[in-house]
Amino acid sequence: VVNCAALPAELVEAELFGVARGAATGVAARDGALRRADGGTFFLDEVGELPIALQPKLLRVLESGELAPLGGPPAAVDLRFVAATNRDLRAEAEAGRFRPDLYFRLAAFSLHLPPLRDRREDLPALLGALVERCSRDAGREPAGLSLRLLERISAYPWPGNLRELRNAIERAVI
Repeated sequence: VVNCAALPAELVEAELFGVARGAATGVAARDGALRRADGGTFFLDEVGELPIALQPKLLRVLESGELAPLGGPPAAVDLRFVAATNRDLRAEAEAGRFRPDLYFRLAAFSLHLPPLRDRREDLPALLGALVERCSRDAGREPAGLSLRLLERISAYPWPGNLRELRNAIERAVI
């Protein structure tokens, strides 16, 4: 898993693709996240934040299965990709902020997940799972869920979606 939004732009390439030995003075060789995921599934979270200058390099990995670390030769990798974003990548591609060829390659199979405010029927199940997980993480027994709590949670629009809901539950459990 790599969250593209959490990486400084100048480190994204090294984090994803790695660095070959001798690429730069004083820089140690290391495998990037793509190499470490070889043979598995690679999750690109917030792929819409990936700098446009690196998008062709990612496209090459998707299309050819070859990965070139900074300062090194390409080598084969076998990866399945899952990507997520809160942006409309089609609109970003049309506006020139995201490569259309990368968009179409990533969008081979798309799943649109509506925001929580548009699927309130999912809130009780999500709430129950989050209370259980957060309670376990805090070393506590899960508390019961009251009807009043479910009503309050269902009435709130959750602009931060699942992350906001999880943080609210963590605070309540603590």
